[in-house]
Amino acid sequence: MYVEHDSADAAAPPRVRVSRTASSLPPSARSDVAEERETHVIVSTGSGTGQAATFFDEAVRPLLRTLFPSSYHGFSVYHTESASSIINLTSDIFFPRANKGTAIRIVLFSGDGGVIDVLNSLVSKPHTADYTPPQVVLIPLGTANALYHSINGGKENTWGLNSLASSSYHPLPIFTATFSPGARLLADEARREEELPKDPKTGTPTLHGAVVCSWGMHASLVGDSDTAEYRKFGVERFKMAAKEALFPADGSLPHPYKAKVSILQGETWKPLEQEEHMYVLASMVSNLEKTFTISPASKPLDGSLHLVQFGPADGNEAMRIMGLAYQGGKHVEDEAVFYEAIDGLRIQFEGKEEDGRWRRICVDGKIVRLENDGWVEMRKESMRVLDVACS
Repeated sequence: MYVEHDSADAAAPPRVRVSRTASSLPPSARSDVAEERETHVIVSTGSGTGQAATFFDEAVRPLLRTLFPSSYHGFSVYHTESASSIINLTSDIFFPRANKGTAIRIVLFSGDGGVIDVLNSLVSKPHTADYTPPQVVLIPLGTANALYHSINGGKENTWGLNSLASSSYHPLPIFTATFSPGARLLADEARREEELPKDPKTGTPTLHGAVVCSWGMHASLVGDSDTAEYRKFGVERFKMAAKEALFPADGSLPHPYKAKVSILQGETWKPLEQEEHMYVLASMVSNLEKTFTISPASKPLDGSLHLVQFGPADGNEAMRIMGLAYQGGKHVEDEAVFYEAIDGLRIQFEGKEEDGRWRRICVDGKIVRLENDGWVEMRKESMRVLDVACS
């Protein structure tokens, strides 16, 4: 197998050339020595710049036939039709199978959002003693693909294709974010509000994640750029939204985000002294993009959680700090940045922000708007729900 990258467009999925027969593949990459699992392939047609379906048909189908000659024809392949397709597939098919102890492999052609949809659907229901965590192979066809790049940073970028033959899987570390009762999930480019899923035991609005929980500039950039118009620019959409937010057209300074922020270390909550912020982000991964290293101390799937925070700044200063993250995470060495390992994060608005634009929380790309006096609290979780392939 050869992976040929597009020299003119680094963000384009590669071309794949399969030049060997299955019998000539090394033993580690042959299905007859790999664990047999019920395999489901999900092609998220709307992820990133919309290239998942073409990449699957032109590049990956031949590879799957080569790697799994005896079982390929039994694979179930799904193309998403709406924003709820992955949630519905997980609830109706994957969870019932996993909960009965069936060994499942999910090959996911999407970005971080697809993983999070699977995760939340699996967590939202009671597990039996037979529950067997599905194995997920990430094929990074989203915009930023933070989880994929954090797991595979520094390795040859094969777009997850070498993971198809991997026998190495590790539990996916996750966190739980709970919200005040009036919090609402924004959908359809923020034109609609939806109720959040509720914890089956407490009834509290809840989301689970594996990448980030943020407020301030990061949440605003993700929310503002989550439109069809912005998405066609790929990862550049975040930089475009950043320029608009950091350099307002009226010449004013960027908005200073106001709330009480506390961090959990061990069993103790510690409030931060500042009550005005520019950037507040708790990360379970090292990279938010391939070259954007938000938490250099994080190691692949190590379960750590780190806070990155800095206070109000003008546009040039904010751009300077954020630019350092593209230099291997040097922003954490800057005196303006607070960077520390934590076990949880709490944000309480207490009526400090009248405009709902400044009360948006990002959980792995999903945007939640809180009430005027709303709050969010997130903590690391110990439960094992999914296993992720490592190349």
